[in-house]
Amino acid sequence: MRNAWTLTKVRMRLALRNRAFIFFSLIFPLVFLFLFLGLFARSNVAAVPYMLASVLAITVMGSFWGLSIQLVTFREQGILRRFRVAPVGAGSLLASSILSNYILTLPTVAIEFALARKIFHMQDWGNLGGVFCLVTLGIITFAALGLIIASVTNSTQETQVINQILWSAFLFLSGATLPLPMLPVWIQRFALFLPATYLVTGLERVMVARVGIMQIEPEIIALVVSAALAFFLSQQLFRWEPEAKVGPRAKALAIATIVPFLLLGMWETTRGNLRSTARTDFLTIERTAPERPGPLAAPR
Repeated sequence: MRNAWTLTKVRMRLALRNRAFIFFSLIFPLVFLFLFLGLFARSNVAAVPYMLASVLAITVMGSFWGLSIQLVTFREQGILRRFRVAPVGAGSLLASSILSNYILTLPTVAIEFALARKIFHMQDWGNLGGVFCLVTLGIITFAALGLIIASVTNSTQETQVINQILWSAFLFLSGATLPLPMLPVWIQRFALFLPATYLVTGLERVMVARVGIMQIEPEIIALVVSAALAFFLSQQLFRWEPEAKVGPRAKALAIATIVPFLLLGMWETTRGNLRSTARTDFLTIERTAPERPGPLAAPR
């Protein structure tokens, strides 16, 4: 733990010197905040918590993209090789990546809440305990998934291609950018198998319906199991040297990280109520909207 904490402080200092990190971890999420809340909730204060849930989910999911690119870049530049000569194991190095990312993401989340309150007049904070729990688990889970991508890709270009495909699915098919009930039915069914969907709907539930932790138990279990599995496999597949390449077997093993969401998706398809609760939360906001049709109006 001592090595992991020392590495965490080093990683945080390096990140704060990186302009790209500052942009994607702070400026980029705030752009979404002003876009979503300014466009979709400017005439309906009750919609602010609902849209803030989407902004928080996008902020949390940023861990996925950032850590995968960073780790692959470190490996290609030979930086990981230098860590190897120190008494640092793969587990400590990977844990420091997640912990530093977590600590640096929390201020952005706090700023988003403050701006939603000050500028957009958010009146209801929701269940803050549930928000903190989901934000914490979400950062850890998507950071661990990013580490998996970094473990099974052999170049920065390959990492960017895979990241772009997965990030697009997370962003546009989970309800993060457009409310899930407004998406076509076939997309809603596909979304049940995406980890991002459970983060988005979980945050909507605790922000809008103020539900307790026990009422979002499936989402929490899926995030916890996926995070643990992704971290374990990223340790097994970790490579210090840029010359070390991974084969198809390692990539097939990495697919095991989505098993919790495949199982949860099948359960939701047959017996779950995620889609109905998502629609209930959405209609709650729609009913409070002005009579004049706006961006949040559901298709008739």
